[in-house]
Amino acid sequence: MLAATMPRRRKKKTVRVIHPSANPLPLRLAPLYAGHLQVFSDASQKRHGGLAAVLFATPDSDAVIRSRTVPVIGSNELELQATLFALEQARELFPSQPLALFSDNQDAVSRLNRGKIEGLNQDPELQQMLTQANLVQALANATVCWIKGHSSCRGNILADQHAAEAAS
Repeated sequence: MLAATMPRRRKKKTVRVIHPSANPLPLRLAPLYAGHLQVFSDASQKRHGGLAAVLFATPDSDAVIRSRTVPVIGSNELELQATLFALEQARELFPSQPLALFSDNQDAVSRLNRGKIEGLNQDPELQQMLTQANLVQALANATVCWIKGHSSCRGNILADQHAAEAAS
Protein backbone atom coordinates (compact mmCIF):
# COMPACT_ATOMS: atom_id res chain seq x y z
CA MET A 1 0.00 0.00 0.00
CA LEU A 2 1.38 3.39 -0.98
CA ALA A 3 1.33 6.18 1.52
CA ALA A 4 -0.24 9.36 0.33
CA THR A 5 2.34 12.07 -0.05
CA MET A 6 1.52 15.57 0.86
CA PRO A 7 3.16 18.48 -0.86
CA ARG A 8 5.96 20.01 1.14
CA ARG A 9 5.30 23.36 2.62
CA ARG A 10 7.84 26.02 2.00
CA LYS A 11 9.10 27.93 4.94
CA LYS A 12 7.98 31.50 5.00
CA LYS A 13 10.72 34.03 4.52
CA THR A 14 11.52 35.77 7.72
CA VAL A 15 11.65 39.51 7.31
CA ARG A 16 14.52 40.84 9.35
CA VAL A 17 13.91 44.27 10.79
CA ILE A 18 17.06 46.25 11.50
CA HIS A 19 16.80 49.09 13.97
CA PRO A 20 19.64 51.52 13.30
CA SER A 21 21.63 52.89 16.18
CA ALA A 22 21.00 56.50 17.13
CA ASN A 23 24.68 57.35 16.65
CA PRO A 24 26.92 56.27 13.76
CA LEU A 25 28.24 53.36 15.83
CA PRO A 26 26.36 51.13 18.27
CA LEU A 27 26.68 52.27 21.88
CA ARG A 28 29.04 49.42 22.78
CA LEU A 29 31.60 50.61 20.18
CA ALA A 30 31.17 54.38 20.40
CA PRO A 31 33.55 54.99 23.37
CA LEU A 32 36.40 53.24 21.55
CA TYR A 33 36.37 55.82 18.77
CA ALA A 34 35.42 58.99 20.63
CA GLY A 35 37.25 61.99 19.21
CA HIS A 36 37.79 60.30 15.84
CA LEU A 37 36.26 61.17 12.52
CA GLN A 38 34.08 58.12 11.89
CA VAL A 39 34.16 57.06 8.24
CA PHE A 40 32.10 54.21 6.79
CA SER A 41 32.70 52.73 3.35
CA ASP A 42 30.74 50.30 1.23
CA ALA A 43 30.49 49.10 -2.35
CA SER A 44 27.68 47.63 -4.41
CA GLN A 45 27.38 45.89 -7.76
CA LYS A 46 24.36 46.23 -10.00
CA ARG A 47 24.45 47.65 -13.50
CA HIS A 48 27.52 49.58 -12.41
CA GLY A 49 29.77 49.54 -9.41
CA GLY A 50 28.91 51.97 -6.64
CA LEU A 51 31.18 53.33 -3.93
CA ALA A 52 30.03 55.25 -0.88
CA ALA A 53 31.74 57.09 1.96
CA VAL A 54 29.76 58.31 4.96
CA LEU A 55 31.63 60.63 7.30
CA PHE A 56 30.68 61.82 10.79
CA ALA A 57 32.86 64.58 12.27
CA THR A 58 31.28 63.88 15.67
CA PRO A 59 28.69 61.30 16.74
CA ASP A 60 26.07 64.07 16.94
CA SER A 61 26.82 65.69 13.58
CA ASP A 62 24.97 65.12 10.34
CA ALA A 63 26.50 62.65 7.95
CA VAL A 64 28.55 63.92 5.03
CA ILE A 65 27.81 61.50 2.19
CA ARG A 66 29.87 61.04 -0.95
CA SER A 67 29.31 58.42 -3.63
CA ARG A 68 30.76 57.50 -6.98
CA THR A 69 29.79 55.23 -9.85
CA VAL A 70 32.61 53.05 -11.22
CA PRO A 71 32.93 50.12 -13.65
CA VAL A 72 31.96 46.75 -12.20
CA ILE A 73 34.94 44.68 -11.05
CA GLY A 74 35.38 41.82 -8.57
CA SER A 75 33.57 42.21 -5.26
CA ASN A 76 36.63 42.38 -2.99
CA GLU A 77 38.43 44.74 -5.37
CA LEU A 78 35.36 46.99 -5.43
CA GLU A 79 35.24 46.99 -1.62
CA LEU A 80 38.94 47.93 -1.51
CA GLN A 81 38.21 50.80 -3.90
CA ALA A 82 35.41 51.90 -1.56
CA THR A 83 37.78 52.05 1.42
CA LEU A 84 40.32 54.05 -0.59
CA PHE A 85 37.53 56.36 -1.78
CA ALA A 86 36.50 56.88 1.86
CA LEU A 87 40.11 57.63 2.89
CA GLU A 88 40.33 60.15 0.05
CA GLN A 89 37.11 61.88 1.14
CA ALA A 90 38.27 62.01 4.76
CA ARG A 91 41.61 63.53 3.73
CA GLU A 92 39.92 66.18 1.57
CA LEU A 93 37.05 67.13 3.90
CA PHE A 94 38.66 66.71 7.35
CA PRO A 95 42.43 66.85 6.73
CA SER A 96 43.72 67.13 10.29
CA GLN A 97 41.25 64.98 12.18
CA PRO A 98 42.23 61.50 13.40
CA LEU A 99 39.99 58.95 11.76
CA ALA A 100 38.52 55.52 12.21
CA LEU A 101 37.60 53.85 8.92
CA PHE A 102 34.92 51.13 9.03
CA SER A 103 34.18 48.59 6.31
CA ASP A 104 31.96 45.52 6.31
CA ASN A 105 34.43 43.70 4.04
CA GLN A 106 36.99 41.73 6.04
CA ASP A 107 39.31 41.22 3.07
CA ALA A 108 39.67 44.96 2.44
CA VAL A 109 40.22 45.65 6.15
CA SER A 110 42.79 42.85 6.44
CA ARG A 111 44.67 44.01 3.36
CA LEU A 112 44.89 47.62 4.57
CA ASN A 113 45.91 46.59 8.09
CA ARG A 114 48.49 44.14 6.74
CA GLY A 115 49.92 46.97 4.63
CA LYS A 116 50.14 49.18 7.72
CA ILE A 117 51.75 46.52 9.90
CA GLU A 118 54.03 44.66 7.49
CA GLY A 119 54.74 47.59 5.21
CA LEU A 120 53.34 48.44 1.82
CA ASN A 121 56.36 46.83 0.13
CA GLN A 122 54.70 43.47 0.86
CA ASP A 123 51.74 44.42 -1.39
CA PRO A 124 53.08 46.36 -4.40
CA GLU A 125 49.61 46.68 -6.00
CA LEU A 126 48.16 48.30 -2.86
CA GLN A 127 51.25 50.48 -2.53
CA GLN A 128 50.78 51.71 -6.10
CA MET A 129 47.07 52.47 -5.54
CA LEU A 130 47.80 54.39 -2.34
CA THR A 131 50.75 56.28 -3.85
CA GLN A 132 48.82 57.30 -6.98
CA ALA A 133 45.94 58.61 -4.86
CA ASN A 134 48.34 60.26 -2.38
CA LEU A 135 46.81 58.23 0.48
CA VAL A 136 49.87 56.63 2.10
CA GLN A 137 49.90 59.13 4.98
CA ALA A 138 46.10 59.00 5.36
CA LEU A 139 46.26 55.23 5.81
CA ALA A 140 49.17 55.49 8.24
CA ASN A 141 47.11 57.82 10.45
CA ALA A 142 43.86 55.84 10.21
CA THR A 143 42.47 53.11 12.39
CA VAL A 144 40.91 50.57 10.02
CA CYS A 145 38.15 48.40 11.49
CA TRP A 146 35.74 45.72 10.36
CA ILE A 147 32.10 46.31 11.20
CA LYS A 148 29.47 43.64 10.79
CA GLY A 149 27.40 44.27 7.66
CA HIS A 150 23.61 44.43 7.78
CA SER A 151 23.64 45.16 11.48
CA SER A 152 22.29 48.02 13.55
CA CYS A 153 25.24 50.31 12.80
CA ARG A 154 23.71 53.49 11.34
CA GLY A 155 26.91 54.50 9.54
CA ASN A 156 27.11 51.15 7.76
CA ILE A 157 23.42 51.21 6.84
CA LEU A 158 23.84 54.64 5.21
CA ALA A 159 26.98 53.54 3.36
CA ASP A 160 25.17 50.46 2.07
CA GLN A 161 22.17 52.49 0.85
CA HIS A 162 24.27 55.10 -0.94
CA ALA A 163 26.55 52.52 -2.56
CA ALA A 164 23.48 50.73 -3.92
CA GLU A 165 22.10 54.01 -5.29
CA ALA A 166 25.40 54.79 -7.00
CA ALA A 167 25.45 51.31 -8.57
CA SER A 168 21.96 51.50 -10.11
